Amino acid sequence: MDRNAEQQPSGALATGAVSTDYAHGQLARAFVAAAAHPDPATRARAEQRAAGWREVLAGLRAGTLAIGSRTPAADLPAWVTPEVLHGGFATGRARAEGPLQPHEADACRRAGIPEGRAELFAHSLTEPGLAHLWHLLDTGRYRITVPEEAALLTVAWLVRAGEQQAALDLVDVLRPFAARLRFTPQPADAPSAAPDTVHRRTAGEASAALARRTPNRAVEAQREALTVWAPFADDLLTHWLAAGGSPVPDGQTPDGQTPDGPWHRRGAELLLRYRTLAAAHPLCGKHRNPRENLAVLRTALELTVTGRQLDPRTRGRLRHAVDAMVRRRGLPGSAEHTTLRRAQARQAAQPSHHAVARLLIARLADHPRHDGLADPQALLTPVTEAESTALPAGTTVPPALHKPVLAATSAPVETLIARGLVPSAEVLAELAPQLAAVTEASAHPDPALRALTAAGHKAFAGRRSLLLLHYARQVRADELPWNLAVRPHRTTDAITRDAHLATLHRLGALAVATFPGTLLPNPLLGELSALAREAGIDLPFVEELAADIFMGGFSPKYLQAARIAAELLEGSLYERYFGIDYASVYAMDDTWQFSALCTRRAGRTGAPWSVTGNGAVIEQAQILTTHNLATLAGPGALTPPEGWDVLAERAFTTACGFASRGLTTRTARRSAAFAWRQMLFHLSLCPPRTRAAALDALTARPHPAALADAVADLTHLALGAPPVHTPLLGWTSGERSGA
Repeated sequence: MDRNAEQQPSGALATGAVSTDYAHGQLARAFVAAAAHPDPATRARAEQRAAGWREVLAGLRAGTLAIGSRTPAADLPAWVTPEVLHGGFATGRARAEGPLQPHEADACRRAGIPEGRAELFAHSLTEPGLAHLWHLLDTGRYRITVPEEAALLTVAWLVRAGEQQAALDLVDVLRPFAARLRFTPQPADAPSAAPDTVHRRTAGEASAALARRTPNRAVEAQREALTVWAPFADDLLTHWLAAGGSPVPDGQTPDGQTPDGPWHRRGAELLLRYRTLAAAHPLCGKHRNPRENLAVLRTALELTVTGRQLDPRTRGRLRHAVDAMVRRRGLPGSAEHTTLRRAQARQAAQPSHHAVARLLIARLADHPRHDGLADPQALLTPVTEAESTALPAGTTVPPALHKPVLAATSAPVETLIARGLVPSAEVLAELAPQLAAVTEASAHPDPALRALTAAGHKAFAGRRSLLLLHYARQVRADELPWNLAVRPHRTTDAITRDAHLATLHRLGALAVATFPGTLLPNPLLGELSALAREAGIDLPFVEELAADIFMGGFSPKYLQAARIAAELLEGSLYERYFGIDYASVYAMDDTWQFSALCTRRAGRTGAPWSVTGNGAVIEQAQILTTHNLATLAGPGALTPPEGWDVLAERAFTTACGFASRGLTTRTARRSAAFAWRQMLFHLSLCPPRTRAAALDALTARPHPAALADAVADLTHLALGAPPVHTPLLGWTSGERSGA
């Protein structure tokens, strides 16, 4: 969850300064992972995290970092995208800084200028530089990965639009950071995909995921066992069978041969071959296990070929190994043995997932790396004759390799949901900026500016929230200097407002209907809030707060959201179940009163600080506000096509799923409680007759024992009686919450 404006880190000082305990703990965890994790990629990522936390601690010690401020780095303004670690801690670096990127170095070489950001910035303001930027604007062949990469493109657009003074003003803002920050976009092979399509991953990300599919050691060890050691074991067995299965009495050689005879020479050749194979094929270690038949045959052969006598125990083990191998598989060369080895050879010849992944990477290379795939199934077809140099023609792509390719599907979000490619509300939140970007861009009549705005919006959505104190607000996209410079060129007519409202309804309906038992994630709420502002309506979307850094109070929008819920739910099933007096909530006009009510309902009045206590207070705020459901259903005018009773049934199923695991862990209990709360909201908005039928159906359904009290209270509520048990809560002290 985001470290947003309502919160303060645990261990914060009374003055509002931030303790270093959290940062030290994160550094320790990163250090342990970097030192001990078995996966090299995970170790590398942990080393990067550790480096970031060392920067945080160094900045705090030196006084160059002000954690909790909108401008944590003293030398960077608020609009610069900060590098943010877990918990909202800024490192003091910007995401757009660092070593010169390959595309920047290439641009410098093509322009014939020294390699450097300041030099590239200055060149971009020359006639050739502006001409190049205009070409990018017209073709759309660029990518913006951090918001700053849209800055010089915006300058170029303003110059071409005749807004020279606005362009100069923007350049003046950017110039002090020209040597440090990346203001030029990355070139691309093709324009962005169709406006109404979204994708979870790009073709390049799918390719990278497939590239991480290294050979499976266990599978390759089995392949080695079948193709290398099984044939060698057959040869050893055949050699011993030629000697009668075991040496003859002491002092003689097998079959009466002399020590330098053909049998011994053949045995020496087999031993030399063994050493060569063991050095070249280290994956399968069974041949080194003294209990394995292959090791028994080899050890006995080494003793015999070197002229040593076999003791009775070794003779017995040798005879047992030969007999067991023949009994299990038949004599080498027999029909039974040949059939088995052919089947094993076919199994071993099957292409590895790693080899098929390499083929998929080659297929993906024909698609733009920075976009999704319009037809991912075309990449999952069997190997063709033209591709059969490394893999047999007709080889099918194993299902395990479908997932990274399908994750790059580019289609309307409803299509992705229908195909099961949006498994959670968090994934929907990842896709929301792509839809919101198109709507935001539609306010600009100029096509080039429309595309630039959409690209910039998507990049801004990746900006991580800072930990902020004293109810400060996160930086918004409309505060970025380049967005401010072109804002006069956007339309604000009724059509534009209606477009934002339509997208708001679309996203809200998708989230609530597809995941009716799940809280709306903070990133999704950010997009909904921005859409509401552009639509000209005031909707108080409230974030989920982190219990470990909660400051103890709520901002005014929480009271506003609670009053909306009161107006919608007074006298409802929801109000009766949670024991709320919504009339008194509606009459509140002071945020302090709302915060005090939440504290009182959580039973935390006068209690010492604790994460559990904070969580209980936050949950009461979620209950009173319905955590955005009332805002969407009331002034947001959300009406699910399926009907509220269908959403209630789905939320009940979600609650049962979590409760079936038991409510002993915090995660399971909270998830079950949130789903149960949302089910009650959906039921409360059903028409009376529909609600009665839904209650009868739900109380008759099988449910986990952990929900027995909650379901019993549903029965009481259906009869018009008050509940008799403590409400199902995610953070609970065991006492019923009262108004």
